Amino acid sequence: MECLIGIQGKDFVLVACDTVSARSIVSMKQDLDKMHKLNDNLLMLVVGESGDTVQFAEYMSKNIQLYKMRNGYELSPHAAANFTRKNLADYLRSSTPYMVNLLLAGYDKDEGPALYFMDYLASLNKVPFGAHGYGSFFTVSILDRHYREDITLDEAQKLLAKCVNEIKQRFIVNMPTFKVRCITKDGIQDLPNIVATGPPA
Repeated sequence: MECLIGIQGKDFVLVACDTVSARSIVSMKQDLDKMHKLNDNLLMLVVGESGDTVQFAEYMSKNIQLYKMRNGYELSPHAAANFTRKNLADYLRSSTPYMVNLLLAGYDKDEGPALYFMDYLASLNKVPFGAHGYGSFFTVSILDRHYREDITLDEAQKLLAKCVNEIKQRFIVNMPTFKVRCITKDGIQDLPNIVATGPPA
């Protein structure tokens, strides 16, 4: 019952996640940040089992920082996605698999923006837009209808708001606020949260 959304433009990746922490029928927090910064230009969005999400995100973050210290340069988004997928696949074949679904968003000075979709079975795909969780049932069709390769940041923000409002209108679970961030060549920027307004009058 969580939701992640990502949209890649020509020179940016826009990502959003709901801020609800829930277990069974109880909503425990309304201000949870499900995005984890891996380096200055790389962001991992994680949903799944609550313990697994934190542990796996921190494990990957520290290993990516260790790689930078050992080698003197940072992993590109492509390399980080494949490194993350390898770790997820290895744990899947162990007695302690991680039940996590991921969106990995980043910007590389040579390759530009990148958005990767990964699930708990360690499948990996580079996508122009992606969504995880039950919210994806309502948003993927909207993204498919309105996404363009040359989409601007302003248009992407409006498209994201459209997706959030559709979730608010259609989804039985309450997701009042979505945290939004944008990754560009200048790094990771916090954008104003999207508060769902519900169906139009």
